[in-house]
Amino acid sequence: MSRKHPIISITGSSGAGTTSVKRTFEQIFRREKVEAAYIEGDAFHRYDRLDMRNRMAEQAQLGNKHFSHFSPETNLFEELETTFRDYSTTGCGKTRYYIHNDTEAELHGGSPGTFTDWLSLPDNSDLLFYEGLHGAVVTETVNVAQYADLKIGVVPVINLEWIQKLHRDRSDRGYSTEAVTDTILRRMPDYIHYICPQFTETDINFQRVPMVDTSNPFIARWIPTPDESMVVIRFRNPRGIDFPYLLSMIPNSFMSRANSIVIHGSKLDLAMQLILTPLIMQLIERKRGAK
Repeated sequence: MSRKHPIISITGSSGAGTTSVKRTFEQIFRREKVEAAYIEGDAFHRYDRLDMRNRMAEQAQLGNKHFSHFSPETNLFEELETTFRDYSTTGCGKTRYYIHNDTEAELHGGSPGTFTDWLSLPDNSDLLFYEGLHGAVVTETVNVAQYADLKIGVVPVINLEWIQKLHRDRSDRGYSTEAVTDTILRRMPDYIHYICPQFTETDINFQRVPMVDTSNPFIARWIPTPDESMVVIRFRNPRGIDFPYLLSMIPNSFMSRANSIVIHGSKLDLAMQLILTPLIMQLIERKRGAK
């Protein structure tokens, strides 16, 4: 953690909805005139798309059916930790981009499924913003979580997470239901060991819970809408959180535990604005006071 060079980390699994939360942060940054340097978790994958396919095939032949993007073997955890540490001490660091599609290929001048060269983060940023799979990862050799000043977990209940992943991968990436199901099964051990533990490290978790039947996510025709959902917001340390204010500002919200507030899904953006804006500004004021 750093007073001069704060880091905000958004972590969640594939299909969890971290990109939507990122957009809310971007709105706050624009409104409050905060200059953020951005890091995408995919930039710290170890293998590009073709190499990953080849590695998966090799591992399958060796009997390893669980080789996945969630594991230390397929990610540059040490480099991610170094970037967090360097930024927290100097305000500098390096990242790159993973090119997902043709639009990004045109933007970055590369081919889909590949990485750009490593680039220096912009000078004079107010904070570093990470969004991806491993923003609060801790292993026997790496502790990324220790450097982030504000850690946010995005954790829909598992059936909803799978529904969102199935719909995204089928519509945006052209995968079959069977292929996405195979991916979910292959990733499950690494999900348990490297994704779930991060949510004990996060400062705030946003967990969306559908109010409709999602018993079989693999045949669900639609993603449950915000109007069909509730969101549980859990604070690791509720000290300093003005719950009476939040309850008065967010219609039909209620406390489920001393550190948790439950809201209607349609009020998620409002809740994030109310909760996150003062926390972001506290980081910025602390930064300015440390100069």
